[in-house]
Amino acid sequence: DAFKLFHQMEREGITPLEITFIALLDACASMVALPMGKLIHALIVERRFDINLSNTVISMYDKCGSVEDACRVFARMPRRNVVSWTAMIA
Repeated sequence: DAFKLFHQMEREGITPLEITFIALLDACASMVALPMGKLIHALIVERRFDINLSNTVISMYDKCGSVEDACRVFARMPRRNVVSWTAMIA
């Protein structure tokens, strides 16, 4: 399970990278696991990742059926690119 492995990774002192969070958000979206997606989003905010991860957060919220959360992330983005807009359209 992706989340168990993530917790083990952190327990062992390995710092997750952006790609780690992309994989976790993808797992949340594929399982429509909105509560877990919100927890992962909170970790991303805490660690201050960039626009690319915000785009993935938007996609996860959309796939989990939480358009309001996706809109909130989009509205708070200091910069948006074509991927940001496409994530919102999808």
